[in-house]
Amino acid sequence: MEVVREDIPVAQAFDLSGQVAVLTGAASGIGRAAAHVLAGAGATVVLGDLDGEGAGKTAKEIEARGASALAVPTDVTRRVEVEALVARAMQEFGRLDVMGNIAGVPSRGLVVDVTDEELDRVVAINLKGVFFGCQAAMRVMAAQRSGNIINVSSGAIDVPAPTLSVYAMTKAAVAMLTKTLATEAAPSGVRVNALAPGIILSNFSRPHFIDEQGEVDPERFAQYERWAADAAPLGRVGLPADVAWAILYLVSGAGSFITGQILRPNGGNVMPW
Repeated sequence: MEVVREDIPVAQAFDLSGQVAVLTGAASGIGRAAAHVLAGAGATVVLGDLDGEGAGKTAKEIEARGASALAVPTDVTRRVEVEALVARAMQEFGRLDVMGNIAGVPSRGLVVDVTDEELDRVVAINLKGVFFGCQAAMRVMAAQRSGNIINVSSGAIDVPAPTLSVYAMTKAAVAMLTKTLATEAAPSGVRVNALAPGIILSNFSRPHFIDEQGEVDPERFAQYERWAADAAPLGRVGLPADVAWAILYLVSGAGSFITGQILRPNGGNVMPW
């Protein structure tokens, strides 16, 4: 397990050179931002997403900046594909230092109206997909006796809201999975943490400001941005990069004494003890 002494230069503590990071949901939003940030810190990134073309675009953006990236089309609801994603990283680069289980989908509906199909879809992506990623990564990292697993939960676990039952319960389960795995992984030198972002301007929020044709409505966008900014004490809406920088901290040497935690990049709109 890497331990950063106080006499190590700050830049070195955040340097991921030589490390390999596998990230799901890397075609857009938080996953794409995390790919750019970790690659910028020196990591080789392996990008999984159901949108293989989108993941490939992210990889090309990173390569254009001189970093190393590989895109692998991945359906996180299928255990075999998540395992294949991790196996591809091992085959190509020989190690796994960071596993970012970021892929997820929003869902809205009153409890009494949620269909079996919607329930199964959201659980499969938001919970089982994360669970499969944790399993696949842990098998490799335990053998290495090092590594970091990052799961993405949500601020929805802190404040109950109508229509968010299925989404929130999957994200709450991710938080508990994170804490439980952290206790199991620690003896192997593996750290496990989660992010519970607040309101982040990404594809998740897109339904709030598009018109009937699916295009961004400037007026709705401005209204949504003002509402989100007013909800946070810091007075602005969150961006995918805000979450990506938090991921870098958690997986870097600077976070070497942190495990089993739920970090909330949310502008202060929720402050649990």
